[in-house]
Amino acid sequence: MQHSQSYSQSQPHSQPLALNRIQLRRQMRQRRRALTPLEQKRAAVSLKNQLLSMPEFLRAKRIALYLPNDGEIDPSLLIEQAKKMGKTCFLPVLQPLVENRLWFVRYDSNTPMTRNRFGIPEPKLRAFADKQRNRCHPKDLDLVLFPLVAFDEQGGRMGMGGGFYDRTFAFTQHRLFSKPTLIGLAHECQKVDALPTANWDIPLQAVASDQGIYRA
Repeated sequence: MQHSQSYSQSQPHSQPLALNRIQLRRQMRQRRRALTPLEQKRAAVSLKNQLLSMPEFLRAKRIALYLPNDGEIDPSLLIEQAKKMGKTCFLPVLQPLVENRLWFVRYDSNTPMTRNRFGIPEPKLRAFADKQRNRCHPKDLDLVLFPLVAFDEQGGRMGMGGGFYDRTFAFTQHRLFSKPTLIGLAHECQKVDALPTANWDIPLQAVASDQGIYRA
């Protein structure tokens, strides 16, 4: 990936390649949990500014993002801004009909919420008609912003390990589909020198952190 900006105040955190994915995932989760509330708040503001500078965000009409959990960098400051810009935001919901895949449901400050089996807040769907009216098929999203556990400048990425996003967006590997644009989000401290990739890892167009944008 190509870093769109340089930041001398923050250097990449090297990781021994001998660490396996489980060990690295645990270490990176501990690192982001260790950030103070003030550091998290500052990172959220910086991330918002980074994303507002991206053409992919500016031209997108339907945007999927997430509510932070377990120390993840927080993109929720974008929600009100996106609404003012005429965009619609969606949150992931664990799909009850197909295991380990996601629905995307319209979200605003009035959306009733519940917690899924992992304890993560998600929109509460009350009836089939409600599901049909407020859902967006993954193929109809313009931009998807999703959390990462770790990333590198070569395009390697690591998620939580459940494969939800990989399964949901496997169709993007076919040239027939030009959207959605997939952008991973992470704290800069989650950057490593190199990550091993698996054949099921869906490639990203970019990674945005609180200190820069890394483009494929």
